[in-house]
Amino acid sequence: MIGSHFARATRTRGWPTFGLARNSAAMRLAALPDPNLFFCDILDRDALADVFNRVNPELVIHLAAQAFNGISWQMEETTHHTNYLGTYHVLRACRLLAPQAKVLLACSSAGYGDVTPADNPLHEARPLKPITPYGVSKAATEALGYQYFANYHLAVALPRLFIHVGTGHPPATAIQNFARQLALIRKGKLEPMIKVGRLDTARDFIDVRDGVAAMMLMIEKGCFGQPTNVCTGQAHKISDILELLLDISKLDVKVVADPALMRPSDEPLLLGDNSRIRALGWQQQYSMRTTLEAVYEDWLQRI
Repeated sequence: MIGSHFARATRTRGWPTFGLARNSAAMRLAALPDPNLFFCDILDRDALADVFNRVNPELVIHLAAQAFNGISWQMEETTHHTNYLGTYHVLRACRLLAPQAKVLLACSSAGYGDVTPADNPLHEARPLKPITPYGVSKAATEALGYQYFANYHLAVALPRLFIHVGTGHPPATAIQNFARQLALIRKGKLEPMIKVGRLDTARDFIDVRDGVAAMMLMIEKGCFGQPTNVCTGQAHKISDILELLLDISKLDVKVVADPALMRPSDEPLLLGDNSRIRALGWQQQYSMRTTLEAVYEDWLQRI
């Protein structure tokens, strides 16, 4: 999801932009192949080197990952393997084949981990104490990025992404799952009952378009080697998100707790301090309601 929005942003600036996708990706079925899309798995070091040699990149946006907290409990090995080893391959290719390139490495607020509501808002100087497999993998990834910045003088930007919300996302997060279920109910493909996990947690959600704008500023302003929260500085309870989506959909549904959607560990509050990104000139453009309206409409079109 974030990659597609990034591609729009870079192409709008007139920058020739190329992307990577695994051979298992849906894009392989396109009737007309995209000449700017390379099929390559970042776990294949030789294939990655071939792409770098062909493109000779000036900017590398690394977003590829097993990117979901919930899924990481069932896929611990895949999560660590993809996120850490895959990132190592990308950074290694940059060091050996594109040492002058700027590199943006997607880090995560999940790295903060074991925090209490009183610890919020979370500043970048706070020690990382991740408590999920995904959070651990992303904290390690960030440390690896800093190592390459400090030791090999790569221009590595380290945005700590809070939860990005937007169109074209799989139903692996609460917002996308809620919106998908409501769209199915609206289309008569699901009974008027929505299954939910915990509703009492709160998160700092950011529209993907605002997030990409923040990360572009980091690149353009030369914000390298310094972890930087990409967030709004405002938290929304999951229950409030659900109420907003119900209001947007105009549906009367029964809300049912589903044990399968509960996680072994879940931070009660993750709220970011966004003073660093605001100091670069960033301002939020999209409200929570505007974002949710776009997500719900997207699911109505997709199902």
